[in-house]
Amino acid sequence: MTPTTTTGLRQSGKALVAEFRLWRTHRRAVKQARGLPATGLRLHLGSGPNRKPGWVNIDLHQEADLQLDLREPLPFPDGSCAIVYSEHVLEHFEYPEPAMSMLRDWLRVLAPGGTCRVGVPDTQWPLTEYCGTGEGRYFALAKERWHPEWCRTPMEHINYHFRQDREHKFAYDAETLVRALTVAGFVGARQTAFDPAIDTPVRELGTLYATASKRS
Repeated sequence: MTPTTTTGLRQSGKALVAEFRLWRTHRRAVKQARGLPATGLRLHLGSGPNRKPGWVNIDLHQEADLQLDLREPLPFPDGSCAIVYSEHVLEHFEYPEPAMSMLRDWLRVLAPGGTCRVGVPDTQWPLTEYCGTGEGRYFALAKERWHPEWCRTPMEHINYHFRQDREHKFAYDAETLVRALTVAGFVGARQTAFDPAIDTPVRELGTLYATASKRS
């Protein structure tokens, strides 16, 4: 049976329906956010099922405290947050926009002297391995832990790292992530090591972390 519409039109229709549902979900969460304290908040952006006790866990996942669309301005007053944390989130958004607008908004809600910590997939590692100048561990680990069975060749692994079933929109190395934070207005942006006190243990390998702060 011949479809009455094109594949592209059907995909666009599904995307429109998804965006409408997301808008309704976001609007409800904005109303919920009004009941939170106006100072000292600790935001865990893109929390998924990895909730942090004592934090405001924000994600579209059903277990989140607030189901917010992170492309939109956060519904918190200027300077209301002590720390903003995200892990494996920023790569899911187009760069430079809306990623840079998001970073500037994260800076807005931080109190002077507050900290922003960002973790993203480390892209320098697989590219170095592909060029044959690394230790030779990445592709074996990707096959064992991270990537689907159809990834067999190094280039298939590279493509999955960059795209992840169309979920990834941009890839970062340390220079690019630090520069993005700096351009957004943060100070002291620098690459930092995995911190077991705050970071997710299963993401220690393959994650690039950077920390910055808001000028006091």
